[in-house]
This record gives sequence, C-alpha cells and structure tokens, in this order.
Amino acid sequence: MKHAERERMEAARLPEGNIVGLLLEQHARIRELFIAVKASTGDQKQRNFDELRELLAVHEVGEEMILRPVSKDTAGKEVTDARNHEEDEATHVLARLEGMDVHSAEFDAEFYRFEQAVSDHAEHEENEEFPTLLAQRTEAELKRLGDRLLRAEKAAPTHPHPSAAGSPAMVKAAGPFAAMLDRARDAVKKSSEDH
Repeated sequence: MKHAERERMEAARLPEGNIVGLLLEQHARIRELFIAVKASTGDQKQRNFDELRELLAVHEVGEEMILRPVSKDTAGKEVTDARNHEEDEATHVLARLEGMDVHSAEFDAEFYRFEQAVSDHAEHEENEEFPTLLAQRTEAELKRLGDRLLRAEKAAPTHPHPSAAGSPAMVKAAGPFAAMLDRARDAVKKSSEDH
C-alpha cells in the first residue's frame, strides 16, 4: 500500500477535525504533489511545485506553532527538537528550490533528495509524535488542536522563510508580516499569469 493511501485510511479512522487526522491528510497530499511535480512538464510542473511549496510552508508553520508545543509534553523534547531541526533544514532546501528553474537538471536532483528528506520527516512524526498525542490527549483536546492548526495555517506564510524555520517563537514573531507579503506576492503572480 502506498504511503498516501495508508495516511488517508488512518486519517479516516479519526474523528473529523482531529489534529492528527488533519496532518495525515496533509502528508498524503504532500506525497501526491511530489509525484505530480516529477511527472509533469512545462507550466504544469511549475504550478504543481508552487502548490507543493505553499502546502509545505503552511504545514510546517502549523506544526511548529501548534503540534510541537504539545508533542514536547507527550513525545519529549528530544523528539520535537529533532523534528524542528528537520523542518529548519527542509525550509532552507525549499527556499533554494524555489529559486531554481523547475526544468533544470539541478532542480530535479535537489528535488529528489528533498522528497526523501520530507518523507523521512513525515514518517518520524507519524511514528514518534502522533501516537503519543492520540494516547495522551482527549478527543476534545485533539479537536481543539485541529481547529488551532487550521487557523494558524490560514495566517501562515506561503513561501519558505529560513530565518524563522525551526523556531516556533520566530514563526510567531515574523509569521504574520511574512504571510501578508507572501500572499500579496502570490496575488501579483497569479494576476500576471491570468493576463
């Protein structure tokens, strides 16, 4: 069974709005977008990468701000520090990829390595953090965390910001301003593509 299918099946077993279910659904979509980027060409490849980049950017901010403080209590500081470090590294790579031509061999080589790192990161979360949350928090708490996650992601930057990555405090401080700039930049790009 493919990772994305397994993640969606696990998410479907959880109550709607549960933070773990929401994150599993996002992990599945991220995996699908990696496949879509590799399988596409031309403008579609850029659109697929832009969608992946945006999802990864908001997903990581949501995890750092909402998931990590709770999983620090449930899974431990060592686990959460390792996940934050991986997210910091991933944000730097994502920023490099964003600056590359998606049609270049250099992009493809970096993208394949990045996909493996993101996949490994997701598996660590699914094996080390998510089970402890499900075991140590009530359904009501997990639903409240899911609501907070969705609110945080709506206000999150849509592009990687390496200076804030891996630090929930920096994300909280710089995030709203960065998000405003990112969303304006995205709107200008979309407007120019439509004309």
